[in-house]
Amino acid sequence: MGKPEKCQEFTAIGTIADDDVYAFQMTAEFCPSRRKVDFLESEDISILPLINDLEFIRNKKNWGYAFRFGFFEINQHDFDLISSQMLVTCHD
Repeated sequence: MGKPEKCQEFTAIGTIADDDVYAFQMTAEFCPSRRKVDFLESEDISILPLINDLEFIRNKKNWGYAFRFGFFEINQHDFDLISSQMLVTCHD
């Protein structure tokens, strides 16, 4: 009721295309840094069944804390786990 719905899903997957970081003016007061990403065709998946197996989530009870920065690097194990779920239905 007037509140945004929770998004507890991985909704996109890709790799960083280059080393360039650039500013993107979203509003007059907000100009975040961006990177070019090569996105892959994928399906949205819930994070909930993966929480216990994701190494970048140190506190499993407060798992949302890991996302406070919006953009961060994950290890190969976590990428493989997430991508194995997101890419599986796209190639069937």
